[in-house]
Amino acid sequence: MLTLEGLRYTDGAFMLRADLTVPAGRRVAVIGPSGAGKSTLLDLIAGFRTPDAGKVRIAGQDVTALPPGQRPVAMLFQDNNLFPHLTLAQNLALALRPRGGRPDAAERARIVAVLAQVGLKGMEARRPGSLSGGQQSRAALARLILQARPLILLDEPFAALGPALRAEMAGLMRQAVDAAGATALMVTHDMADARAFADDAILVAEGMAHPPVALEPLLKDPPPALRAYLGG
Repeated sequence: MLTLEGLRYTDGAFMLRADLTVPAGRRVAVIGPSGAGKSTLLDLIAGFRTPDAGKVRIAGQDVTALPPGQRPVAMLFQDNNLFPHLTLAQNLALALRPRGGRPDAAERARIVAVLAQVGLKGMEARRPGSLSGGQQSRAALARLILQARPLILLDEPFAALGPALRAEMAGLMRQAVDAAGATALMVTHDMADARAFADDAILVAEGMAHPPVALEPLLKDPPPALRAYLGG
């Protein structure tokens, strides 16, 4: 469960407020107009930004004062955050051993299994630069699976992919989140991605991150700020 209690963040003239709860195990699309604060919301949850007021609770734990590395959160950005000088196996080993060190036999077997799970069987020795965009996205998904965190934050992870790959990756991500029993928030500007991944939505608009609601009813009858953004 994710709870934002009276959260407030300001940066010059920009302000974002949030007072909401996301139940455990839900997949939520974070949608709204450009510049409204969708990525800022994820940064506040992950600890990359500090709120002016309020609290962030994850699974009941107050993590507001914790740095990003100590929060039970895994985060995926559009560029996948793979180290180009490392092989896929070495990149994924960092999910199991963030401070470095050689993985043991059980960890190596887990890495091989997860790469096969995401369709990258036999590619342990490949480097990110030798992979297609879709394969890099699969590798980043494999790392998320290995991190095994209860909260997953996704900031437009499929934006660089074509429509067919976007749909495929949204489905794979959905399966991985459900299999892990994790809670996931995904920022997206693409409502097809939102529909493929999420059941619920958090609307970020006019300085407020609203509590999650069912996605389809929201898209069928959007409030004015969302309607203007969608062009309806």
